[in-house]
Order: sequence, then C-alpha cells, then structure tokens
Amino acid sequence: MKIEGTIQKKSLAEEVAGHLSKQINEGKLKEGEKLPTEPELMKLFGVGRSTIREATRILANMGLVSVQQGRGTFANHSGENHESFSNRLKRADIRELREVRDMLESSVAKLAALRRTAADLEAMKRHLQERRKASGSGEVEQCIMADIDFHKSMAHATHNEILTELYNAMTVHLSAGFQYIYKDTSRLSETQAIHEEMLHCVEMKDADNAMRIAKLFWTDAEEGGSDE
Repeated sequence: MKIEGTIQKKSLAEEVAGHLSKQINEGKLKEGEKLPTEPELMKLFGVGRSTIREATRILANMGLVSVQQGRGTFANHSGENHESFSNRLKRADIRELREVRDMLESSVAKLAALRRTAADLEAMKRHLQERRKASGSGEVEQCIMADIDFHKSMAHATHNEILTELYNAMTVHLSAGFQYIYKDTSRLSETQAIHEEMLHCVEMKDADNAMRIAKLFWTDAEEGGSDE
C-alpha cells in the first residue's frame, strides 16, 4: 500500500482527509484494509495528532472509514452517501436542528455543571454579559451571536470532545435561522433570566437543576416563538 503524503496548506485536517479519501475511492486502500496508525499518519503527512483525529472524524462522517476501538481504522467501500456531516447539517431544516439540540441540551447542562473550570465560568459569564448588553440595546445579530457563544461555551465546559463537536456543529448552523425568527431582541431579553439561572446552576455545580432548566429552553419553541 502506498499513500501520497504531500499536502497543500488549507485546512490540514481536510487536506489529509482528502488525500486518504482519494486513496479509498481509487481502490488503493481496499475494503476492510487497515489504515496506518496515528503516529504513522502524523509522520507521513507532517501534522499533529489532533489533525489526524479530525481527518479521521471527517472520513467517518463521510462513511469512508470505520473506527474499531482497540483495533484501528479501516477503509469502507460501503457505497453509502459520502456527504460530509457538516454539509448535511447545512441542508437541515432549522426545526430538525432545534429538535436534536433540544435532546443534547440536558446532557450538556449536566456535564458542564459537574466538570466546569474557573476558565469555563469566565467564558460563560462574558458571553452572557454580551447577550444582556446586546439585547438591551436592540442589536439582534450581536445578541444572537452572544447567545450562541454562551451555549457553545457551556458545551465546551463538558470537556467531552465528541459531545462538544456535535453540539457546536449544529449550533453554528442555527444562527441564520435565528436571524429570520428574531426580528428584534424582545424575546431574547425575556429569556435572559433563564440563561442567568443556568449559569448560576453550573457555577454551583448543581447538575440536577441545570438539567431541569435546560429542558425549559425550548418549551415554547414553536411557530412564532423560540427560546435559544
């Protein structure tokens, strides 16, 4: 097996994934064939471990590899749709994204409350302050972005890479939809208090109440109304 290892500077993970996907699609990596180990790929492409792991995630989302715990990563010629997860999210209806994020919200809240660090709290407080300021001054776009950043910082506080990546990937695609839903900051202002309460629970490491509040974020997320 021979894999070309020269890449052009772009997104390193995407470049690595692109080179490996080409090898798989061209049959140079055969069905079920084990890919080189992480250290071998790091040396081959001249990149770090995090880049190789991100490239592997991309390939797995495309259906081009399967990762078997304790055994390694294997080429997959399943013939399934190889559209990337990111591209699929871009096509998703905002209601679908909201439904999935609703399911994740409680898990994020629980783990954030149990695992948050002082630095995590500072980030959450900063974004919530920005949210409050923007809502008060009627700046819709800034308020939406501060809201999204607050929720992303809470996901980061779980210190679970997979959960954080999944949550963030969906959340980033919600911003355009929220700009359509929110014509002004009135509803965002109304929901500031529940966000403040969530921050308090995370700060106090009160996982049970954090989960309870997380379930309230979307209770009125129907036509004409949405709590982010």
